[in-house]
Amino acid sequence: MDKQTFSCIENYMLTCMNDGAHDEQHIYRVLYSALDIASEYTVDMDVLIAASLLHDIGREAQFRDSKIDHAIVGSEMAYEYMKSLKWSEEKAHHVKDSIRTHRFRKNEEPTSVEAKILFDADKLDVTGTLGIARTIAYKGIVSEPLYSIDEFGNVLDGSNDSAASFFQEYNFKLKNVYEKFYTNRAKIIAEERRKASIDFYQSMLNEVKAIHIIGKERLESVFE
Repeated sequence: MDKQTFSCIENYMLTCMNDGAHDEQHIYRVLYSALDIASEYTVDMDVLIAASLLHDIGREAQFRDSKIDHAIVGSEMAYEYMKSLKWSEEKAHHVKDSIRTHRFRKNEEPTSVEAKILFDADKLDVTGTLGIARTIAYKGIVSEPLYSIDEFGNVLDGSNDSAASFFQEYNFKLKNVYEKFYTNRAKIIAEERRKASIDFYQSMLNEVKAIHIIGKERLESVFE
């Protein structure tokens, strides 16, 4: 890929990114991680770079309508854009397929090496402290809480909680993503970050539980 083509795709991507948790820096991190992982494989670099740059361009559509899957709509947008750049049907479709299968919450698994690398690069951005920070930022954007409490005012750890929260997302996705990688390089990077994520969650859980337990006891003492 030449610099002019890269700049065209990059500029298109920049017009689509309006989400603080999925901003252009997330895109660049995914791209850089993808290039790192790809060093161990034979890949179509044009497809990998284009798919990395464009994998989240459907996010705005999903924000407008939660029933929309940003991976699906984004893959179609990317396909049309690559065709407008006169890419071949084969390459444009390869970019589309790679983007379509990059989500954690989908049963459709990536099949090509480029799609697997994109999946892994994207998932690396929800590991470690990056994953914690981005998840909390996203919860703020969509007005979801850090945690939920039960009818007695006890803090729920999120493990069996159906209500959306940071703790629920940690137990559904953040702690489980480490087992989902396809490439050895991504597995190594993710494992290096795992402890930081666990420690943050456990520390935060302990802190808020203590606040609620002590606070409720103090409140009850006022009423006596």
